[in-house]
Amino acid sequence: MAAGPVGTAGRGATTIADRVVAKIAAQAAREALDAVPKDGSPPHASVVVHRDAARVSVSLELDYPSDLGRRCGAVRSQVMRRVKELVGMEVPEVAIHVERLHSPRTARASARERLR
Repeated sequence: MAAGPVGTAGRGATTIADRVVAKIAAQAAREALDAVPKDGSPPHASVVVHRDAARVSVSLELDYPSDLGRRCGAVRSQVMRRVKELVGMEVPEVAIHVERLHSPRTARASARERLR
């Protein structure tokens, strides 16, 4: 007996873990920034997925001085675009947390401290 085509309801579902979406978001943030500040940590993300939407929180470190608003906006746009492209989820919210600013002045001061 030949089986007919299976309807959409009978095919099952694909579930993508929050940690997978978080890794994609962190990689997208790295892509948007081009480079991590010297002595800085790469961006990391946390995600809460509900149905087909992901709320993303990205923590990052930036060089100072720079246009912080423009750089955060670039990260936000890239994260939204890449998550949509790769996993098909809408991203209605990307919260950016700038954890640290790196300036040449503070880098020189910390280098002097290490030499003591």
